[in-house]
Amino acid sequence: MIRLGNSLGARLCATVIALGVSAVVGSAQTARAPQAVEPPVTFTKDIAPILQRSCQQCHRPDSVAPMSLITYAQTRPFAKEIKRRTALRYAPYSRGVMPPWFLEKNVGIQKIKEDVSLSDEQIAMVAKWADTGAPEGDPADLPKAKTFADEGGKWALGKPDLIVSSPTFIVPAEASDLGTAVGNTPTGLTEDRYLKSVEFKEVSEYTSKKPPVGAGTIGSLFVIHHANVGIGKADDAGDPTADEDTSAISGDRLPIHEVGRNGDVFPDDAAKLLPANSALIFDNLHIHASGVPGSERKTRLDVGLRFQPVGYKPKYQVKGAGFGRSELAVMPGMGNQRIDAYFVTTAPMKLWNFEPHMHSTGVRMCIEGIYGRVTETLNCAGYDHNWVRNYIYDEDTAPLIPKGSIIHAMGWFENTAKNANVLDPRNLSTYGNSSVNNMFIIFNQAVTLTDEQYQEELAKRRAHLALTQEEPIGCPDCFKRPPAQKSAATSKTVAER
Repeated sequence: MIRLGNSLGARLCATVIALGVSAVVGSAQTARAPQAVEPPVTFTKDIAPILQRSCQQCHRPDSVAPMSLITYAQTRPFAKEIKRRTALRYAPYSRGVMPPWFLEKNVGIQKIKEDVSLSDEQIAMVAKWADTGAPEGDPADLPKAKTFADEGGKWALGKPDLIVSSPTFIVPAEASDLGTAVGNTPTGLTEDRYLKSVEFKEVSEYTSKKPPVGAGTIGSLFVIHHANVGIGKADDAGDPTADEDTSAISGDRLPIHEVGRNGDVFPDDAAKLLPANSALIFDNLHIHASGVPGSERKTRLDVGLRFQPVGYKPKYQVKGAGFGRSELAVMPGMGNQRIDAYFVTTAPMKLWNFEPHMHSTGVRMCIEGIYGRVTETLNCAGYDHNWVRNYIYDEDTAPLIPKGSIIHAMGWFENTAKNANVLDPRNLSTYGNSSVNNMFIIFNQAVTLTDEQYQEELAKRRAHLALTQEEPIGCPDCFKRPPAQKSAATSKTVAER
């Protein structure tokens, strides 16, 4: 055994201890190394762009929302409420979410025009901003102010070429819901014109100088929940009290108006005709009195129309393709009740939109296509009777439905205390115009295609899919080999040969 002297051993031991302590200290310093500090979420840099994209169309002066969210000073007091309302995206059926967008993101077609919904990342950013004191940030980060199609705040789609107003009618302060016709209004057109867009605006004038708080359906503003408007002849507009189809030309009508609903911009190659010497037939309005004493008002419905240029000829004409079910019985005190409706296509169709329509007990609707033995979900959406959305498909995702297909609609109803829109869940809810009754309708708009046009649309869709590698939804024949083109030689008759 080799013995080390005391001095040498002491030095070696001290060296080993020093190395060990150094390693421990180094490890501790590494563990305590400062983490990268995430930059704060600020109004000017992060929140203002979200508001411009998804909120300010309504939340601006003279528009439909109860407050403006243009400046930091206007927005800061509502930071916590903005966090709460945006997080309702994850609530059942997204009921009450802002911005109002109830389309389910985990199923069906997702490329929708005017999609104002927020991503998960944006919702988390809003929450972090509210939770960290809602800081303003550097004014230099503020994006350029958003410009609107109509700075007056009245028409989201831009200044109309023509405004046609319904006759004015009185809405009492306290009354049962009413489904009624209110009359007809000539358009004044002297030549046929094709419509580029249609947008509705409710206009009310209170009979009292100071209307009470809460005097309206949404934000103390609205008493018309929905309205059907037919297209008729000015010199033979029909009886306003008659059945809705008797006064409209071949049953044609404008897309429906519903409270909160976004307007309709028709595709460039498709339009709806408004003939010369025509009238708008306001033949079925669902009117909902506020129930607040002193809220009597004079009301009318303005229809803002924008036209295609003179001489424009569409390739297609947009027609209503709505369907539903009037045999409804939503049982009292029961949730998760499902009702089904079906529509069979008699020709190839290109669906232009998806618009669920229900009443207070309605909470969700889905549509699916049934093509022979194949079933495919096209879309699902929550439903809120207080604010209705019209989901218009992107041109490259609009469903192309073959002749003989079945479009199947499924509606879910909640007639319990869990549904805040239901006044008394002890009541049976059947079909009717009243909000306490029910409807179950899909208000689709569509173009009906010839076999040749259908093949043209399929060719365009296949070319798009080849470029994007997207999975086709609502295009079952995209998978099929296109029909062979007959050559001139093979098309000759025996006699010619």
